[in-house]
Amino acid sequence: MDLIKSLGNFYHIILGLIPPVIIGIIAWEVGLVVPILGGPVVAILIGLFTGQVFGLRNEWISGVTFASKKILQASIVLLGAGMSLSQVAEIGGSGLPIMIGTLAVCLVAGLIIGRFLKIEDQTRTLVTYGTAICGASAIATMSVVIGASGPAIAVSITVIVIYNVLGAILFPAIGHILGMSQDTFGMWAGTAINDTSSVVAAATVYGAIAATYAVVVKLTRTLAIIPLALFESWRHNNQLPPDQRQTTVWYRLIPPFLIWFLIAVLVHTGGFIPDLLNDPINFMAHFGTTVAMAAVGMSSSFSAIKEAGWRPVALGGILWFLVATSSLGLQWLSGPLS
Repeated sequence: MDLIKSLGNFYHIILGLIPPVIIGIIAWEVGLVVPILGGPVVAILIGLFTGQVFGLRNEWISGVTFASKKILQASIVLLGAGMSLSQVAEIGGSGLPIMIGTLAVCLVAGLIIGRFLKIEDQTRTLVTYGTAICGASAIATMSVVIGASGPAIAVSITVIVIYNVLGAILFPAIGHILGMSQDTFGMWAGTAINDTSSVVAAATVYGAIAATYAVVVKLTRTLAIIPLALFESWRHNNQLPPDQRQTTVWYRLIPPFLIWFLIAVLVHTGGFIPDLLNDPINFMAHFGTTVAMAAVGMSSSFSAIKEAGWRPVALGGILWFLVATSSLGLQWLSGPLS
């Protein structure tokens, strides 16, 4: 009987995975043509449209839930397999203060301004971390940690993509106006543009050296997901009613997928992943995230995003401006801005 039940659950998961996978394939191809948007953003938009037209049918629920949770977590772990702890050392002591400074500015401002604008906690948290760390990837990670709702994720990613597009378009022009060197621009793009796709797009336009430096800075910035996700896990646990809190030692508050994420980073750092696997792992991580975002979109609604109003967009814009200007200011303080 248990075997029959398990097979039935497996069948429903596979059946429900078909729509988000199809959307993921379409979004992936669109993202290749329009890299400023990226596959995950396109996927959540198509998913939203699909959900509005067809609704979330009963036969899709198991697969959509599996994609938005399990596939998302697996994709985050695979992202870790493309990172190296040695990248922190590569940017030097002069780069770390700038990243830490911009991160602190964004987190503090997000808390204060988000509360001032009366934005609900989940959306405020996701927009703040999406701006502070690495766009959609940070939103994906933090959404799992805090158990964010589909509408909160959809609103946050929509906010992030607005400023991703603006960053990719405006940053190279501003860099040339200010006469930035490629190293300086790479640091600025890597710390101030939200999503990896837009960081690469803007830096590539500026020059090959800028692109190389921006990617290193961006990946190092992404590592901030680990300690901040641990903090959010602890904070979220403390917000639960007393009878629902986990009275356990600190390490049991760590979500299992984050442990695997860190292991993947260490394995990559140790050189245990053959070079020929780097491209397939990178593809699976990003395509998996795209499929997961399609599922998130399908389980959300335009009405929920409309109800969020202008406040999350205003929060994202203010934080984006503060991060961009504080990055320039910190670079100026640490040495000649050139």
